[in-house]
Amino acid sequence: MDLFLQQILTGIANGAIYACLALAVVMIYQAIDHFNFAQGEMAMFSTYICWAMIAGGVPYWLAFFATIVVSFVGGLAIERIIFKPLHNAPVLSHVVVFIGLIAIFNSSAGAIWDHNIKTFPSPFPSGSFGGLIGLHEVGMFFVTLILLLGIFCFFRFTRVGMAMQAAAANPDSAELVGIRVGWMLALGWGLAAAIGAVAGMMIAPIVFLDPNMMLGILLYGFAAAIVGGITSPGGAVAGGFLVGIIENLVGTYIPAIGSELKLTVALVLIVTVLLFKPNGLFGKTIVTRV
Repeated sequence: MDLFLQQILTGIANGAIYACLALAVVMIYQAIDHFNFAQGEMAMFSTYICWAMIAGGVPYWLAFFATIVVSFVGGLAIERIIFKPLHNAPVLSHVVVFIGLIAIFNSSAGAIWDHNIKTFPSPFPSGSFGGLIGLHEVGMFFVTLILLLGIFCFFRFTRVGMAMQAAAANPDSAELVGIRVGWMLALGWGLAAAIGAVAGMMIAPIVFLDPNMMLGILLYGFAAAIVGGITSPGGAVAGGFLVGIIENLVGTYIPAIGSELKLTVALVLIVTVLLFKPNGLFGKTIVTRV
């Protein structure tokens, strides 16, 4: 029973990170109708920026919030400079740009900070909670939970948040009522980049810091978004926690999978949901008039 409870708690903590990435993926998807395949590399690069500031003597939490601001500005700039001109371009053009961004962020991180694995400091004390889960995982869960609640309140109770939802749901109607759709989409990119940065900084003490650290984590984020529903931000968050718990339990209780084949669980979840419930558990069917 202790092992089962330990895996559930660890799955919830990891699921909070997957939920952040899934939410970032859904926000970009609602803006441009495509997955941001560079989301993980953007988060990785932001994490390196935070590491560089901490290594330079900046206090952890100051570096943490400064990185969030830098990531927000960077995400907004990517939309304005790169994706705004490609708004009406074919899907393949967006895919090529995403591949280019992956290469740019990955190679730039290696060129600036080298490819050696680095340790990333944790702001939380060492030790465990009741011998079941590490204190960093506990702190990671609460930081991401506060972030997710803040994002919910932003979209639910602020004029800008509601305008962003309207711009993503129906751009033409939003423009008719005076909403600046282009800038709302750019703000969505900025928020997605900031959310990804938080996920990267929280997971880095566990997976260590290197240019490829987010590849597997992003796959879990994609799985969470698809399981929860790519059209539902709330569903994507729920999908993150579900994926975190499922991959932990399967890896523990199915010896053939273990810790080495956990990524296979994410792939199986993606294929299964796309086959039997393409809209996800909480997504909705979108009908387009042609």
